[in-house]
Amino acid sequence: MQTKVINLTLRVILDSNFLLIPPQFQVAIFEELKKLLNQQFNPVLLLPTYQELLGIAEHGAPKLRRQASLALKLAEKCTIVSVETHCGENPDDVILRIAKEWRCPVATNDRELRKRLRREGVPTIFLRQRAYLTIEGLIQ
Repeated sequence: MQTKVINLTLRVILDSNFLLIPPQFQVAIFEELKKLLNQQFNPVLLLPTYQELLGIAEHGAPKLRRQASLALKLAEKCTIVSVETHCGENPDDVILRIAKEWRCPVATNDRELRKRLRREGVPTIFLRQRAYLTIEGLIQ
């Protein structure tokens, strides 16, 4: 008889601006996520978000380009997942759709995206007082 191993590690979808926290606010996001969640987690970066960071690193203002380059180095710690992008969807739309499908939290500092996620019942992780991470909503 074969047994199937089920990976119960929590997936956390990261938004591009979440990866900009370390260069902006000197907060170690992966260590803080580990403390906040108190469990193993898999940081996930959706391909449209990764591409958004690449665009910022190539075409943004000089300061933002440096920050995006550092964020791309942090992205190496994430699992980059290729997902289908529907016509007219921006990276935030994709994050919302996939987070609902996967029933997993999203780490973002984008106020508008957080509102949209909250309306859909998706837990969000964000930076509070420029110093620590907090979570809003219940993780299933």
